[in-house]
Amino acid sequence: MTAQERVGKKLGEILVRNGIITREQLERTLEYQRREGGLLGQILVKLGYVNERDIVQALTVQYGFPYLPLENYELAKESGKIIPENVARQYNIVPLDVIGNILTVAMSNPLNEKAIEDVEMITKKKVRVFISTVTAVSETLDKLYKPA
Repeated sequence: MTAQERVGKKLGEILVRNGIITREQLERTLEYQRREGGLLGQILVKLGYVNERDIVQALTVQYGFPYLPLENYELAKESGKIIPENVARQYNIVPLDVIGNILTVAMSNPLNEKAIEDVEMITKKKVRVFISTVTAVSETLDKLYKPA
């Protein structure tokens, strides 16, 4: 599936098709989005129609990014040295591992191309992205960069 084909599948439609939300909930969410602005996934969570994991799993269908539940991931202490803390927190990105010239990361917004470009420039590595929930990324960053 090409990137263009993936983009053609809308998040709301994926959630309706998979029975996560109803068509009516999608319509209410879209109306809210038109009035208030914001990202569809965040609005769906705010309105209580879905949880973060539902959104992440739909995004894996929509864009093809693999999902990594960080709650179960064992991070090496050295991971915190790969990306400076301020950059990791700015982009909500967790450095996981480096193998050769490939840096594996988890992030809640894998569509943030600027984040990926900046991390590649800082680390001089090619970034491989996994998607995870906002909460899991935030909690993992707190553990990774906690004072010694």
